[in-house]
Amino acid sequence: MRTVLYFIALAGLFAFTVSKKENGFIDSNFSFVQQQLKHMLKETETRNKLAFPRTTDASGKMTTTSMYDWTPGFFPGSLWYAFEHTKDKALEEQAVAWTEKLEPLKDFTKHHDLGFMVYCSYGNAYRLTGNKAYRDILIQSARSLSTRFSPVTGSIKSWNGFKSWHGNKTYYYPVIIDNMMNLELLFFAARETGDTSFRHIAVTHAENTMKNQIRPDGSSYHVVCYDSTTGKVEGRETAQGYADNSTWSRGQAWGIYGFTMVYRETRDPRFLATAERMADFYLNHKNLPADKVPYWDFNAGEAGYTPGVNSNALKVSTRYRDASAAAITASALFELSGYVKNKKGKKYRKAATQMLHALGSPAYRAPEGANGNFMIMHCVGSIPHNSEIDKPLVYADYYFTEALQRYNASLK
Repeated sequence: MRTVLYFIALAGLFAFTVSKKENGFIDSNFSFVQQQLKHMLKETETRNKLAFPRTTDASGKMTTTSMYDWTPGFFPGSLWYAFEHTKDKALEEQAVAWTEKLEPLKDFTKHHDLGFMVYCSYGNAYRLTGNKAYRDILIQSARSLSTRFSPVTGSIKSWNGFKSWHGNKTYYYPVIIDNMMNLELLFFAARETGDTSFRHIAVTHAENTMKNQIRPDGSSYHVVCYDSTTGKVEGRETAQGYADNSTWSRGQAWGIYGFTMVYRETRDPRFLATAERMADFYLNHKNLPADKVPYWDFNAGEAGYTPGVNSNALKVSTRYRDASAAAITASALFELSGYVKNKKGKKYRKAATQMLHALGSPAYRAPEGANGNFMIMHCVGSIPHNSEIDKPLVYADYYFTEALQRYNASLK
């Protein structure tokens, strides 16, 4: 009996030691996040007040974009996560200010990214403050997003047009895998208002994405193009990946995260199974590096995968990493691991922890004050467009910070 008690105590001591070490890792990285955000805030003082950090230029200086791009919600979202952990009132004040700049987006209908733009900013703001004005803005944003849904295609239109890299066609009802991320805004609005139409749109979109965009092996097409009059699929292509039949790493990450979130909101086992298949494809792929930070496309340069004639991917042979894909996937896997109560769940959590430690290491985490004051290095925006190659990206920072927060919550 004494032996049993001894080993129980020893196991408890080991768990405590590991937890203490990991808490130190989280606190250290949040301290870095806090300082890097403050450096960036100082840099923004000399910029247009309606310009939002996005990446860096050729000289390594921060570049910005307008609120009508798809990325403005990530910087205020990072400020909210940093405030949540550090309780730094200066960060809270800035989070409020940067979030409230985005109020005009509540009526924006020109593309599908309102979830990124508004939920990452106002969603975190409402979660942490309970300010009813923020709730109202989120609900109106969901109404605006809903205008892009078609009952004929059963999906939310992503862009108003997509020109094929093959140079032979322009599609007018493209739906990208990224669009799964915007459904969280609709689920929020359904809960808050009791209006089931928001939930219907979200679930229908997720079902059609599952049906038309996810391959049998769990990989994903980036763009599925529909005929707006018949609802039939016209084409399956890529915009930011290597080839139509390849698997763009960040697209796979959006899918893992998106289907995990839809399962949380619906508890429909079909969505959980899809999230697991997509996660398994990512983690088991023969081309995934040991640190689990993927190359920008799982199939770049492989035989049987050919970029369109107009794609810049034809000119790029370097196998660039995309740390943004790892940040998104790590955050998703921390949540997914909580829904899978077996060895696979432990595998997901271990992989998420490994990715987060890689991102928090000097290999990907920038030195303080460097990297245009962004946190994470070595990301890829779009090689086919010859854009943001081996650069920091504001959304990599956001999901890195979110993953830190989710890991921290899981240790409590």
